[in-house]
Amino acid sequence: MSQTTTDQPEVRKGLVGVYADTSAVSKVMPETNSLTYRGYAVQELCEECSFEEVAYLLWHGELPNQAQLAAFKEAEAKERPISETLHKVIAAFPRDAHPMDAIRTAVSFLGMEDPEAGDVSDAAQRRKAMRLFAKIPTCIAAAHRASKGQEVVAPDPRHSFAENLFHLVQGKVPAPEVVKSFDVSLILYAEHTFNASTFTARTVSSTGADIHGAITAAIAALKGPLHGGANEAVMHMLKEIGEPSKAAEWLKGKFDHHALVMGFGHRVYKHGDSRVPTMTKYAEKMAEVVGDRRWMETSRILAAEMLKAKNIHPNLDFPTGPAYYLMGWEIPLFTPIFVASRITGWAAHVFEQGADNRLIRPLSAYTGLEQRPVPPMSQRG
Repeated sequence: MSQTTTDQPEVRKGLVGVYADTSAVSKVMPETNSLTYRGYAVQELCEECSFEEVAYLLWHGELPNQAQLAAFKEAEAKERPISETLHKVIAAFPRDAHPMDAIRTAVSFLGMEDPEAGDVSDAAQRRKAMRLFAKIPTCIAAAHRASKGQEVVAPDPRHSFAENLFHLVQGKVPAPEVVKSFDVSLILYAEHTFNASTFTARTVSSTGADIHGAITAAIAALKGPLHGGANEAVMHMLKEIGEPSKAAEWLKGKFDHHALVMGFGHRVYKHGDSRVPTMTKYAEKMAEVVGDRRWMETSRILAAEMLKAKNIHPNLDFPTGPAYYLMGWEIPLFTPIFVASRITGWAAHVFEQGADNRLIRPLSAYTGLEQRPVPPMSQRG
């Protein structure tokens, strides 16, 4: 840490510009402004690979061959069911509980049930990660359906990961073009360097805690509207605006009151989020499939006006919000879906942290009072 002329340590609020560790999982390549997973541009992965292939890549460092992919998918499908005990726990959740609170609690409970709960060896962590990967969609769906008084749908091992999530929550698998658009979103959300929730997972993991503890903490971090919750906020914003014709005036009102506009800006990208064009392409496809262009047209106007007035680009949450809404997902489920995807990136970082661990324990620059004696009661104001 560098020292200033007043001999005070330099403090970077939000750890802006601070390199906390090395990582080989992902990087935003400055030359191409592209997010890469293990060296592959994410936009290429979206067009050429399934989400399961990308999950394998994040965990193993290379894309799978046919046999490796088949084994990976079989292992994931086998682990999808959750215990009857957990089903009962989920059914007892408050009906109005936020789905992110539900999945956070369910993951913590999975940790208590896991037969390898106390084993933090790399092999055990990887087995537990697969169980989490498979069971999180089941938990999300069970909590959602219980909150509505609906019967739970059992996972189907014949379905892909994306198909299974639709099946569990909505009770059906939509058209292939809808599944493809959803699969693309899962790939785009899977990993993104040392974001808040990933850094949280690594911090917890650095203490020697098990992967369930690390993922529970990561979910808590992801809930915030400045992180994962932004995709929900984007759709609430679009619904508040209502019609494309009102978009420009609505945005001007936000500018006049210096209010935050969700779905715009990103600390890492200075020339636009490289994931946005791909997700926008598939959001547009969803608008065509559903036959409703209101949300995408409103989004187009907002993006153009924001760029013209503030020179700020949209981030991934901006096109994902309307895309998910058009797919039939209820807004409170947007961030839990993010969890179902990001578990792959979180787990990759837990593995990496464990392979060369050092306790994450930063310093703070104290700004309080100097040491002083404790006054007797009679002298306290």
